[in-house]
Amino acid sequence: MVKPLLQLLLTVGWTFLGVILIYGGLLLFDRLSPIDYRSEIRKGNTAAGLVLGAVILAIAAVVVAVLTS
Repeated sequence: MVKPLLQLLLTVGWTFLGVILIYGGLLLFDRLSPIDYRSEIRKGNTAAGLVLGAVILAIAAVVVAVLTS
């Protein structure tokens, strides 16, 4: 009974850490980038949305690779 509960807590903890790392990477990208992608997306700029989506996927791929190794 203890092992499944511990596994669930570990899964939730690592998931929470992954989300925090992805969010931190996105904040870092926003600070380092000269373009305000969020305002461009609000204006309807599709290219800015694609760039931001690609950045999120790239950061998530790196976080997953780090957390699984």
